[in-house]
Amino acid sequence: MDQTSTARSIMFAVIAMGIAFSASGLIIGHLVQSAYATHPGHSHSNDGNNGGSNDGNNGGSNENSPLTAQQATTTVSAEQAQTNPACGQTVSGVVSLTANLNCSGDGIIVGGPNTVINMNGFSITGPGKDSSKVGIMAPNVDNVVVHGPGSISNFQAGALLTGANGFKINSVILSGNQLGTFMTGAENAELRQNIIQNNNIGVASHSSKGAAIDSNLMSGNLLAGVTFVDTLNSKVAMNSVHGSQNGIFLDGQSSNNAIDANNLQGNVVDLNNANGLPTNINNNQYTENNCETSNPSGLCVGR
Repeated sequence: MDQTSTARSIMFAVIAMGIAFSASGLIIGHLVQSAYATHPGHSHSNDGNNGGSNDGNNGGSNENSPLTAQQATTTVSAEQAQTNPACGQTVSGVVSLTANLNCSGDGIIVGGPNTVINMNGFSITGPGKDSSKVGIMAPNVDNVVVHGPGSISNFQAGALLTGANGFKINSVILSGNQLGTFMTGAENAELRQNIIQNNNIGVASHSSKGAAIDSNLMSGNLLAGVTFVDTLNSKVAMNSVHGSQNGIFLDGQSSNNAIDANNLQGNVVDLNNANGLPTNINNNQYTENNCETSNPSGLCVGR
C-alpha cells in the first residue's frame, strides 16, 4: 500500500469512529463512513484549472473510473512544482500556487520531506465536507511547511498529517470542512496564526505529541475548536475560541498538555478536561485562560 492509501486508511480508521458531542462534553459516535465502502474506485483526480478529471478545463481521468494508485496520482518534480500544481498531484520541493484550485477529488499530496507550499493568497476548494477528500495531505513526510495567506475549504479534512514530524501551517483560512486540521501519529506539529472557522471540529489530534497550537482565531466550529484524543506533551496557547459546543476538549488519555492564556467565550463549555476528570489524574495544566465555563470547574481565571 502506498503512503497516500496508508494515510487515508488511518484517517478513516480513526474518524470513522467519529466524534460526537453532548452538552456536557465529548462522546465517541459516528461522524463519517469509510470512503472505501462508498468510493471503491477512488482516484486523485482534478476538476480545476490544471487538468485532471473529465469535468476540468483540460480533460483527464474520470473521477469514477477504477484507477490504480499509480495511475491516479501524478508526481511532479521539485522543479516542475514551482508553478501551480493540479488537484491530486503528489508534490515535493517548493510548491507555489498561481491560481485557485477547485477540486473534485483531493487537493495536494506531499510526497517528500522539506516540502514548502506557498499559498500566495489562493484557495484550494474541495467537493464537500461530507466527501472523503483532503485539501493538503502529508503522509509520513517530515518538515512540511504550508505558508499563507490562502484558504482550504470544503474537504473532509482541510489538512491531514499522518506520522509526520515537524509539519507547520500558518496564516491560512481553514473553513467549511469536517475537520480543519487532523493529525494522527504526528509529532511536533505547529499551527500558528490561522483562521479556523465553520468546521465541525477546528483542530483534531489523535495519538500525537509535541504539538504547538497558538495564536489562532477559531470561530463557529460546531463541535469543538480543539479536541485531543490520546495526545501528549502539547501546548494550546493564546488562541481565541468561540461559538463551539466545546471550546477545548482533552480526553482522559491525553496527558501532560499545557492549555495557557486562551480566550474562550460563547462556547457551551469553554474548557473540558475529559468531561470533568480532575486535572491531577491526567496531568494537564490549565493556566491564565479567560473563560466562563469549565468542566471540572475552576479552570478559568478567577473561576
